[in-house]
Amino acid sequence: MFSGLVEGLAKVVRMEARPPGQRIVIDLKELSEGVAIGDSIALNGCCLTAIAIEGTQVAFDAGAETLGRTNLGELAAGAAVNVERSLRLGDRLGGHLVTGHIDTVATVAERIDEGEWSTFWFSLDTRWIRQMASKGSVAVDGVSLTLVDVDADRFSVALIPHTLEVTTLGRRRIGDRVNIETDLLAKYVEQQLAFVRDEGS
Repeated sequence: MFSGLVEGLAKVVRMEARPPGQRIVIDLKELSEGVAIGDSIALNGCCLTAIAIEGTQVAFDAGAETLGRTNLGELAAGAAVNVERSLRLGDRLGGHLVTGHIDTVATVAERIDEGEWSTFWFSLDTRWIRQMASKGSVAVDGVSLTLVDVDADRFSVALIPHTLEVTTLGRRRIGDRVNIETDLLAKYVEQQLAFVRDEGS
């Protein structure tokens, strides 16, 4: 489980083909402290398992399902990724509950920069819009954000200068694809409502 509060940026060292998946090697630098094989770490919001460690470089395997549902397959050596180590019991929850299970990818449709602040609009399949509400929570590339406006096929978020500086979001441009995890509670509410509709029909 994660909070959506990115601990830092890390660089991709290399991508290795491991059909049908890929191995992603990341230099975590100071974030590698205390990391052990088997630990869960979120890269761009996607929960992966550390499978090899060499110094500050940590390797992760991403399967076909993960590569097909996230933007991790688009990474290349030198690319930056958002990193968050999993929560421990007793940690402060400053963002919202994030599982690290990516639902879909969205595309940057519009970026409005106002000084050091930015408003982003993301477009995505309407299926996921049902799990969003204005002032609710969403994780974009692993960053816990508050939804501003939610339309039929897109949503907006307002990013403060700090978020733009310390996460990959400040580097995002129109057309870029980002990982989306909708709110955990919204998933259960939608599922329960679906059961009620089915039983009533």
